[in-house]
Amino acid sequence: MESIYPKIKRMRGGDGMKDDSILILGTGALATLFASRLAKEGMFVRMLGTWQEGLSSLNKIGARVEGEKQGYPVLATDDPAKCKGDRYALVLVKSWQTRRAAEQLAVCLPEEGVALSLQNGLGNDTILASHLGWDRVARGVTSMGATLLGPGLVSEGGIGPVTVEANEHTGTLVQVLRRAGFDVETIRDIQSRVWGKLVVSSAINPLTALLRVKNGELLENPPIKTLMRELACETAAVAESEGVKLAFANPGDAAEEVARRTAENLSSMLQDVMRGAETEIEAINGEVVRLAAAKNVSVPVNRAMVSLVNAIRVRGKINLQ
Repeated sequence: MESIYPKIKRMRGGDGMKDDSILILGTGALATLFASRLAKEGMFVRMLGTWQEGLSSLNKIGARVEGEKQGYPVLATDDPAKCKGDRYALVLVKSWQTRRAAEQLAVCLPEEGVALSLQNGLGNDTILASHLGWDRVARGVTSMGATLLGPGLVSEGGIGPVTVEANEHTGTLVQVLRRAGFDVETIRDIQSRVWGKLVVSSAINPLTALLRVKNGELLENPPIKTLMRELACETAAVAESEGVKLAFANPGDAAEEVARRTAENLSSMLQDVMRGAETEIEAINGEVVRLAAAKNVSVPVNRAMVSLVNAIRVRGKINLQ
């Protein structure tokens, strides 16, 4: 199949270096969803990743959303030297890939550029800032859901807002995301939203990964629902110990509400386990455990989740004879 590279170059006057361009780090589910929406709106989208099958498909067919008739053209590469010049970058790689992404951004992001992290877990912003400086890093969260169906092809899951840290660097990026159809809000206290998402993620993700179930099925089993609520309450207690004021009063209810709203979603951690890939358990529940230890907060259920999710990645057969 003919590559769509020539088509993009014709659209963009040769090298594609225009103001209406954006770099996306990652080729997974959310990265593909964001790329499709932005390219559909006419943005020149580059995608930087390592998954060769995904890069090849994105270059040949474009970023595709299930149910739409066409893919939208992007430039996908594994070479950060080919990604120079974009003022904005969306960081949508897994948390354990953040250091590599930060090193790549140090090569290709201009001095006036800004990288917006919409990743799961804690600590991604610190890693990015260690390579870029805090003035080139913005934080955000999203509750949108997506499932990767194949290279460059994604199914859109639960609809939710994109919350972006309000500062002098992110105004234009927010406008771009809104034009592409994203529900974007800006707030000063992004920590409350980051921890709010962590409360929910720590409660839903490991249980769905261990049980191999959709989010909504956690609500159908009373013992599992109790565990989900306990996880949320433990994480909320750590947030309180860190001086973070959450946007909701009852963490258990918040986790249940998200599980109900995203009932048909496959959590990102479940998708990782199904592929036999590394999970983000350390950046989610693992961070809760580490911070809890420093503040002498008891989080036994979170600690168990870390051990169990890490254990199911161990390969090999059991000899029962």
